[in-house]
Amino acid sequence: MLERLFIRDFILVDRLELDFSSGFGALTGETGAGKSILVDALGLLMGGRAEASVVRNGCERAELSAEFACAGHDALADWLREQDFEPEEGVVIARRVIDAGGRSRAYINGAPASVAQLKELGGLLIDIHGQHAHQALMRESAQRALFDQHAGLTAQVATVGRLHREWQQREQALARALQDSESAARERERLQWLVEELEALAFEPQAWAELQQDHGRLAHATQLLEGSAEALALIEEGDTALDAQLAHVAALLGKLEAYDPTLAECRGLVESAATQVDEAARALRTYAHRIDADPQALARADERIAAVLDCARKHRVEPEGLPGLLADSRIRLEQLQLESDPAALAAARDAALAACIEAARALSAARAPAARQLSDAVTAAMSELAMQGGRFEVVMQPRELPSATGLEDIEFHVAANPGQPLAPLAKVASGGELSRIGLAIQVIASARSGTPTLVFDEVDVGIGGRVAEVVGRQLARLGEARQVLCVTHLPQVAARAHWQWSIAKRSDNGQTRSAVTPLDADARVDEIARMLGGEVITDTTRAHAREMLGY
Repeated sequence: MLERLFIRDFILVDRLELDFSSGFGALTGETGAGKSILVDALGLLMGGRAEASVVRNGCERAELSAEFACAGHDALADWLREQDFEPEEGVVIARRVIDAGGRSRAYINGAPASVAQLKELGGLLIDIHGQHAHQALMRESAQRALFDQHAGLTAQVATVGRLHREWQQREQALARALQDSESAARERERLQWLVEELEALAFEPQAWAELQQDHGRLAHATQLLEGSAEALALIEEGDTALDAQLAHVAALLGKLEAYDPTLAECRGLVESAATQVDEAARALRTYAHRIDADPQALARADERIAAVLDCARKHRVEPEGLPGLLADSRIRLEQLQLESDPAALAAARDAALAACIEAARALSAARAPAARQLSDAVTAAMSELAMQGGRFEVVMQPRELPSATGLEDIEFHVAANPGQPLAPLAKVASGGELSRIGLAIQVIASARSGTPTLVFDEVDVGIGGRVAEVVGRQLARLGEARQVLCVTHLPQVAARAHWQWSIAKRSDNGQTRSAVTPLDADARVDEIARMLGGEVITDTTRAHAREMLGY
């Protein structure tokens, strides 16, 4: 449930902090007052497209945040863990900042998030029905999406779509193989030669580094032998030998230590140096025995290095890139070898099609009872909405081969009046009828939804009178089980709400701002009376408002 909404410098709002209640809430106000600003803010927080125009004039950025209670929402808790968002105690907080350049940053529970993640979060928390939603129902794609969502089949539809893409990819691979067989054969021959060359080279990055070290040692073996022998002679030979001089210094300091004990530390350091020099001498003798001036080994190292460098230059890569080139060439060669076999490609295509058809048939089996249920429910709702005798039917038109959405096309058919034949919704419904049918579908679909917060933004446009009273009762029933927010201009709908806010536009020092005011009982009477009678509120309209509110 939406508990709190914070808005700053957004369109006409300078700063607004709202605490929401459960049940059915109505947002009312005069035309142009900015009633839909709250809905727009929620839409952006749920991953809607951000534009610079939403930043209030003269401000650097707009800031939005919403806090939702989520105790007991297991699917949400699982999603937060999967996305590595640290869960808050019983709440989830979505925040978005949009700067004057149109750039935006998003956060979930204080951690940076992507817009895609906001959209996924929004799908778990809130369902927004816009004021033009009934117009979208003119499109078959929108009808199919709404039906599948109502039936809880979106995951199955996604599976069919994935398998359909795999089938189409196999189909395209077969077509390419049949069309490009000659060029593919040349490419296979080139890759086969390349793979054989690189495999024969047997290049390994670690061995390459060791080879370069060995080559450097072999190429300078004479200098290394002579230099190490000279260093050893300086340590051990003649009167000026380093080890002898260090021994003499240590002895001298030992004698002087008798007069000044502080020289003991100096003597210790000299003796330590002498020990290290002895160790260096032993290491140099071992090193001299290990160095081998082997012309044949040097020639082999030269030949190996030249072969690696020639191959790398030929294929325009660094030597270290040769293993990657070999791996990529093997993969591409394997693909071409598969694509070069039309029979194998056809078999893979047929297997992919069979998998797609199997998933699509399972989807069709689940759609059939859901279509009957939605048809019956909307037909019943049409009767309540002053369309007695009208009928609604979800028509499933079979396809020979599956599309990305299944083995049938989904289309809504309606007969608005008794005795009329069923026909596609887009062709037979008038504007008023479309509004009522669209509203009925949305309310029924929402009743089946598990989304805790439902938002209806002026979905009651085009209706009035007794029909509006029915819509108000339906929304109130929805509000008994979940949170319902409705932006409305109809007093019959607002009067059925459990609570009501008034949204008004105000001017202050040349700046226009939208303000939201929670209404108590007396204020609700005045607001409903205004909605009934316009600017001049009379005792008669007040009495009518009290009657509608049940006061």
